[in-house]
Amino acid sequence: MVITSGNILLIGSIILFVSILAGKVSSRFGAPTLLLFLLVGMAFGTDGVGIEFDNFGAVQFVGMLALSIILFSGGMDTSFEDVRPVLKQGIVLATLGVVLTTLITGLAIHFVGGWLGLAVSLPMALLIAAVMSSTDSASVFAILRSKRVGLKENLRPLLELESGSNDPMAYILTIMLIQVNQGTGETFGEVALTFLQQMGVGALMGYLSGKGAALAINRLNVGNKSLYSVLLLSLVFFTSSFTDLLGGNGYLAVYIAGMVMGNCKLSNKRTLATFLDGVTWLMQIVMFLMLGLLVNPHELVDVAIVGVIVGIIVIVVSRPMAVWLCLLPFGKRLSVRARHYISWVGLRGAAPILFATYPKLAGLDPNNTIFNIVFFITIFSLVIQGTTVSSMARALDLADKSPEKGFDIDLPDEVKAALTEVDIIEGGARDGALLRDVKLPERTLVMMIRRGDQYIVPNGATTLHRGDKLLLISEEIQAKQPEVRTEGGIVLWESLRQLLKRNN
Repeated sequence: MVITSGNILLIGSIILFVSILAGKVSSRFGAPTLLLFLLVGMAFGTDGVGIEFDNFGAVQFVGMLALSIILFSGGMDTSFEDVRPVLKQGIVLATLGVVLTTLITGLAIHFVGGWLGLAVSLPMALLIAAVMSSTDSASVFAILRSKRVGLKENLRPLLELESGSNDPMAYILTIMLIQVNQGTGETFGEVALTFLQQMGVGALMGYLSGKGAALAINRLNVGNKSLYSVLLLSLVFFTSSFTDLLGGNGYLAVYIAGMVMGNCKLSNKRTLATFLDGVTWLMQIVMFLMLGLLVNPHELVDVAIVGVIVGIIVIVVSRPMAVWLCLLPFGKRLSVRARHYISWVGLRGAAPILFATYPKLAGLDPNNTIFNIVFFITIFSLVIQGTTVSSMARALDLADKSPEKGFDIDLPDEVKAALTEVDIIEGGARDGALLRDVKLPERTLVMMIRRGDQYIVPNGATTLHRGDKLLLISEEIQAKQPEVRTEGGIVLWESLRQLLKRNN
């Protein structure tokens, strides 16, 4: 079956529907959603339903758009406060970690590949390694959320920062090594200068674009609130393309721009976040499906032995060595157990498969060997590592109780008040304490109580129970996650003591 303009909507809608159903099934069994999307794409391909699709250029273009949105969305969800304690570790893992992973894996492919029928030069081996050097944390946290598992030792922000910022580094290495393999004759100094230009211009443009985009969204009055979402998309694509035009790294720019915007006060921020989340999911599904359609499963059999051996080297040797070497200067800030977990959850994602299209379009992979190897290793990583994310966290005693869902409420910008969620510590509150006994700061009210899956509109006679989550509204008060305890039936708001003093 050949995709034409007449049947593309019909086929596309069916594949999207099947993919969403597959994603729901994957969450039940703890399998990465990405793996199911790829398998659905393969099932509809030449060896399955029979859809013939081999347009690498179209996949690369759609992938560039998708990865820009995915990285921007990841930046928007990254809190400066959360990543500040692990900023240095994250940056080192995202830069030096990628280089070390590429170097170790490339050397292994060069020296071992000949025995496996993959005799390639060192520059080509390094190119293959660079293509699959980035990691994907989205699959990790999707699985943890489905299993209601949190992580100790501040691992979540560290893994999010690393995976969100290591795609640009892998992309730079891939492009530079393609040029080396093409014999462009660039000297080491020119390569180093290109690297610095890519990172420097990308970081600067990301910061300036993030600030400028936040200013534009806050200052421009477009009338229809829905158009702010369109404006946001245009700013994402402008940041990526204009940065590339200036010789910088567009992926790095959109990630930093998203982080800058996400930590600014934005008009309609909740609406923008909801829209961006939906578009991100759509782009991920489309990209994964197109990548799956490119692959002919029978061709993966030819690279299975190479894929398994190289995959084991990446999982057991390259990634752990890179992680431990990168975290060596940070002493005891992370436990041995945490370092083992970081090493294990370095899952390959869609980015390596997307980057594998670059050697193909550059004429360095005429038989799709590199693409098939990277695709196989990605599936191998998702199956072996992806299905053991939560069990490994428990085995290393790093699993923590995932925070319960709170309140999805946001106030309009013109309302000069702050919403605060507070938890009553389990074991600290006495069942039956009355809300009227709660001592609150001036001009602060309890709007709502969440008890399990119930939402309660309270009054003075409402009783408090252990595990309750309270939503407070405070006039011109910025409170931050206070905790509640009770003594003798009177609730003491320990984290609000300073606010009480200020109001008194």
